[in-house]
Amino acid sequence: MDKKYILSHYEHSIEWVKELEQLSEEQWRTPIKEGKWTIAEVIGHLIPWDEFIVNDRLPYFFKNTELPKGPDAQVLNDQAASESRIRSIEETIERFAATRQTLLTALHEMDDDLWSKELIIGHSTLSLAAYFQGMVEHDNHHFEQIKKVI
Repeated sequence: MDKKYILSHYEHSIEWVKELEQLSEEQWRTPIKEGKWTIAEVIGHLIPWDEFIVNDRLPYFFKNTELPKGPDAQVLNDQAASESRIRSIEETIERFAATRQTLLTALHEMDDDLWSKELIIGHSTLSLAAYFQGMVEHDNHHFEQIKKVI
């Protein structure tokens, strides 16, 4: 996966999520599977992860400094899900689009040669492209879940 593909995915993800505004309140609050998150919670949990990447990953990549410790995923996800339960469809989607656009802009501005450079995150070494490939796969996993219920 290269920079162009990743940027395209992020651009399309904003458009795709904006189309979810047409869902009814009932659909928006429908679990993706019994006992699982609702569509609102799935989309809502993507927001703090994009914020984390923008604030606590991108500024530190390729600097000779240790990356800030990542958040406790369970705590972050639970908090995001909880907030999404009380936010309107419009507010959640607006926040998603704004945060995702900030991330997209930051990625556009990164030099092309950085995409193949290696990063060390914890005990893992991977390229920037591979890091974002994982993020794209995460999005696609959740988008497929949503597509199955709408």
